[in-house]
Amino acid sequence: MTPQARIIATIRKIPRGKVSTYGAVARAAGLPRGARMVARSLHGAYDLPWQRVLGAGGEIKLRGDSALEQRFRLQAEGVTFRGRKVDMKRHEFKFKKR
Repeated sequence: MTPQARIIATIRKIPRGKVSTYGAVARAAGLPRGARMVARSLHGAYDLPWQRVLGAGGEIKLRGDSALEQRFRLQAEGVTFRGRKVDMKRHEFKFKKR
């Protein structure tokens, strides 16, 4: 399986109402230090729950309308925010150890 396919498969495991970070997705896909690869994989992929992947600490890294759309989609799934960041204590998805 290609690294991008592993990343996509990992993102699909994040359930509705939960979130993860670029770094945690990379580690779960077996690509430590591959957070930027996760971001690149999201750009070209279709039919992925892209809104569930955030920056470290639960920060939305997108800007402008895309950031507003990500927040709206997450809130529609029941994800709560503490200021500008997702409440990671409540909503962070923990991947199973490989």
